[in-house]
Amino acid sequence: MLSTQEALDAVLAAARPLARTQSVDTLAANGRVLARDVVATLDVPPMDTSAMDGYAVRVSDLRGERVVLPVSQRIPAGHAPEPLAVGTAARIFTGAPVPPGADAIVMQEQCEALEDGSVAIRHMPQAGEFINRQGADIRRDGVVLAAGTRLRAPALGLAASVGVARLEVAQRLRVAVFFTGDELTMPGEPLRAGSIYNSNRFVLRSLLENLGCEMTDYGIVPDNLAATRAILRDAARTNDLIITSGGVSVGEEDHVKPAVEAEGRLSLWQIALKPGKPLAYGEVNRPNGAGGTDGVGVGETAHFIGLPGNPVSSFVTFLLFVRPFILRLQGVADVRPRRIAMRADFTQTKADRRNEFLRARINAQGGLDAFPNQSSAVLTSTVWGDGLIDNPPGHRIEAGQTVAFLPFSDLLY
Repeated sequence: MLSTQEALDAVLAAARPLARTQSVDTLAANGRVLARDVVATLDVPPMDTSAMDGYAVRVSDLRGERVVLPVSQRIPAGHAPEPLAVGTAARIFTGAPVPPGADAIVMQEQCEALEDGSVAIRHMPQAGEFINRQGADIRRDGVVLAAGTRLRAPALGLAASVGVARLEVAQRLRVAVFFTGDELTMPGEPLRAGSIYNSNRFVLRSLLENLGCEMTDYGIVPDNLAATRAILRDAARTNDLIITSGGVSVGEEDHVKPAVEAEGRLSLWQIALKPGKPLAYGEVNRPNGAGGTDGVGVGETAHFIGLPGNPVSSFVTFLLFVRPFILRLQGVADVRPRRIAMRADFTQTKADRRNEFLRARINAQGGLDAFPNQSSAVLTSTVWGDGLIDNPPGHRIEAGQTVAFLPFSDLLY
């Protein structure tokens, strides 16, 4: 069996970024992946501006503890100022342009507006005080956002701050999903003897939606080799990636592995991972002449990832392998999960021979508590927890030790 790191390296090596891009309105680009650098066409701020409500002054005009100056102009944000007359102050507001000649802002709390319209300055500022200098944030012609950036609220605001109304982004990934198992039943339907509700469908669809994928959901496929092969052929026509849940183990009713081998090939199967040992990666051949007119389904094969059927195993392997794989296909460079060094506030005396990912929660003391039942069937642990502890093979955890923690806040979106 491959180690977790070897498996991730192999999967990412196969994830060559797709070339399809499109131009979208910046307001509609949340969650998309930038396909072309955003270059600033202006400085930000575009002129010296006031960081405070107060008075613009010349430092050389201020002598003594209390200086009274006439107010020569009023400068709201968005209005062009006149040059500051010598020996005067200008009433100015946050974000307003600093008038030529002024070299400091005195905030209004350190001033007193007098009845005759003048102002008493009770503070001796340093030159440049409370002035946001032109280009302090962004310089013209500099790269503001690099291609491969996953666009979230701050990045969209940054693009807007340099006047970018449209962005070139990677087209949404086309993903087909299906779920195998005669025992699976959808919520709302009667639960037959020996059946379970299909929770994986809800988990995986939500995770794919969070990654901005366009989905074709084939639902529940019977435990039948011919049916599984037929779905694989159809899914390969116009999808970039096929994801299955269940049927990748070695039981007599596990038909996904032989179906993929019949319709394509498997290059990775079984990982020294707990939960999630029966993870598979491969490719499914496209039928002759398949492929969409929009560039989707171009190439001879579609990627395939088979996830285990146990709910926690499916969830964990998606976060560790499918998520970075999808991001890499979209052009994101840094896709590996972030690990944070944290203190374990529990003891686990039994070491597993596989790389174990424990569901854990951050406690009030800033340490980590582990969920009492780490079974791959206990989906409760994923709701209770704040993330996963990456515990190496053969490693026991003692309370007080430092462990590697992967927060769900990084992995679910």
